This record gives sequence, C-alpha cells and structure tokens, in this order.
Amino acid sequence: MTPATSLFTPVEADLQILADNLKQLVGNRHPILFAAAEHLFGAGGKRIRPAIVLLISRATMLEKEITQRHRRLAEITEMIHTASLVHDDVVDESQMRRGVATVHSLFGNRIAVLAGDFLFAQSSWYLANLNNLEVVKLLSEVIMDLATGEIQQGMNRFDSGLAIETYLQKSYYKTASLIANSAKAAGLLSDVSPEIAQHLYNYGRNVGLAFQIVDDILDFTSTTDTLGKPAGSDLKSGNLTAPVLFALEEKPYLEVLIERQFAQSQDLEQALALIQDSQGIQQARELAAHHAKLAAEDIGILPPSESRQALIDITEYVLSRLY
Repeated sequence: MTPATSLFTPVEADLQILADNLKQLVGNRHPILFAAAEHLFGAGGKRIRPAIVLLISRATMLEKEITQRHRRLAEITEMIHTASLVHDDVVDESQMRRGVATVHSLFGNRIAVLAGDFLFAQSSWYLANLNNLEVVKLLSEVIMDLATGEIQQGMNRFDSGLAIETYLQKSYYKTASLIANSAKAAGLLSDVSPEIAQHLYNYGRNVGLAFQIVDDILDFTSTTDTLGKPAGSDLKSGNLTAPVLFALEEKPYLEVLIERQFAQSQDLEQALALIQDSQGIQQARELAAHHAKLAAEDIGILPPSESRQALIDITEYVLSRLY
C-alpha cells in the first residue's frame, strides 16, 4: 500500500510551509488555545485535504507559480477540518484520535468546544480576507454542511430503515463537502472555466464519498490499533454505515438487534458476526470503487501534469486502504 504522503511529492515543499503556517495562524494570544492547536497540528495526520487543494492549484496553474491565496485556502481547509474533528470527538466522547489523546481528554470539554469554535472563527476570518465572494460562499457552506451532517447522524441513530441515499447524503455533509468545495475553490482562484470548476467539485465530492465509505468499512475490518479507536464503535453508537445497511437487506435478524440498541449481552458480537457473514462489506467496497472511478474520470479532464497524476493516484490510494 502506498503511504499517502508519497502521493504528495509535487506539493511536498508546499505542505511543509503549510505545517509551519498553521501554528502561527492560531497565534499565541491564548496559551490554552495555542497549546490545543499545537497538539492538533502537531498530531501529524495525512493532510489529504490541503494536499488536494495544493495539487489542484498546481494542476490548474501549470507553468505559473501558485499564489498566496491558493496557499491560504489550503490552510483554511485544514483549519475547518481540524475544528470539525475537535467537535466530533466531544460529541463521540472519543479519547483517542490517530493514536493521540483528543483535545477534550487533555483539556476538558469546555476548552475543546471553545478551541473548535475558535478554529472555525479563525478560518472564517482568513476566508473573508481572500476577497473572493464565490470562494467565501463555497467554504461557508462547508461549515453549515458539517453541522448538518452531525445533526443528521445524531437523529438517525439505530434507524434500521435508513436508506443508502440518506447515508450518502450524510457522508457528503460530514466528509465530501469540504473536499468538493475546497477543490472547486482552488480552481476558481486559478480562474478556470465554470465547466472545469464543476469537474473539480465532482472530483472532490466523489473522492470524499469513497474516502468515507472506506473509513466505514475499516470500522469492521480493521483492528483497534490501526483505527486508533475501538473497532465496531460506529455500530455500537448506532451510526449505521454502508456495510450495515447492505447487510440488513439479507440478514433480517440484524434489524432486531439494532432496534433494541444491542441491549442484551452478546447482541453487538452477534450483529458484527452477521455483517461479516453477509455481502455487506463487499457491496460497500463496490460502492467506494464506483465513486473513486468517477473521481478519476472527473480529474482526467485537466491537462496532463505531475499534479494531475497525483490526484488520480489519490483515488486509487483511497481504495488501497482496504487491502
């Protein structure tokens, strides 16, 4: 399996600048927030979202150097993503993320919520300073989508009648919206045509959906060590994802277990066994592969370049995490 970082060779230097800038952007006026930000931005992570923004910036500027606004957009994208993770971890009561203690487990819920709010506010301020109304609209929508996705997920807990379309819509809000809208925004900063901007949006949307579906499959096929959180934790909390929704079609008893919220001993183990014994995981793999293929077609419309190739390779990398 290719490590994600080796896909980012064309923007390796850009990502280093981004890492240095992120800590400075938060500033050190608030020691606790600064400590939280240092912890967050130092936690590594794959930086896939800003890498995609920078790769699209380079693939659409080609011979020209990317601008400060392209760089700032990549930083804003990572700030929005990080802010959403801080809030997600509070909602999910997660103690670990990427094998590192979460902000709320180190600093408490109150600081974690405020740190997330602060990062959202900070990213909005930098966004306004790009002085591009279209880009401001795109990224503002992302912040609304993140909240909508989280609310939708909370409302649909243990709902065994959930349609796969509703699941995909929630996955768009929670994961794909940021990638889709920031990909399009990067194109707009390069003055691409409306048609190309739409292809960039579609690329981000499909990569994001494939990425989320793969994440949801790994919750069933990976180990706690690899995930950095307990395996099967989505199902336990009532978050029904693609493998479960597909498995429900052929394992009716799974519905009984979900409807009673795994109240009896061995219910969760039984549910996991039913999912493993179904075609659910395989069908979810096919769905992820479908979206990855669409993404590769969308980005294929750009002229050939090292950055375009990296963007195509990302669609394969997303699926390779399953094997």
